[in-house]
Amino acid sequence: RARLGDATVVDTEDALLVHRAGGPPTYAFPPAAVDTTALGAAATPHPDADGHLLVEWGAVDHWYEEEDEVFLHARNPYHRIECLRTTRHLRVAVGDVVLVDAPASIVLYETALEPKLYVDKALVRTDLLVPSTTTTLCPSKGTATWWSAMVDGATHADVAWSYEDPLPESLLVGGMLSFEAAHPALTVDADLPPAPA
Repeated sequence: RARLGDATVVDTEDALLVHRAGGPPTYAFPPAAVDTTALGAAATPHPDADGHLLVEWGAVDHWYEEEDEVFLHARNPYHRIECLRTTRHLRVAVGDVVLVDAPASIVLYETALEPKLYVDKALVRTDLLVPSTTTTLCPSKGTATWWSAMVDGATHADVAWSYEDPLPESLLVGGMLSFEAAHPALTVDADLPPAPA
């Protein structure tokens, strides 16, 4: 289902999930399931599913599978999240100031991405972190809150993220921090497991 304001503009049990290499999955809808009057040009013939319509993701306010909201794009049934408890070490510093130097709490494996270490906030210098205005969405993990580091009078934006209210697949990382290894201000020494082949 899709809702635009208070109106349901897509409602069907006969949607197709279309998966093309190199892009996120999309829904393809029978025309009778789509309120084309309300959606106008946002509902167009689906390029990969004859006789079905594609509705632009951002043209509606909320998407649902059953009663669970879907974020960013249609869920990919071939995309997997696995969270495992670990004692792998994580050390993160800004210059000489160490933000964390402790065993990580959770390693998160996600299809097609490098594993990520998440650490309990109690093990992090959270006195040096402030919430950023940045948020990002993941259809498998939920909404990420980003954190900036304030060290020696300088602010380093978006050095870490957390999922404060994660989706069910990612409950074990709820409220924990993971650090952006590619951030230019950070030195990250992470005992990462090898990425799945």
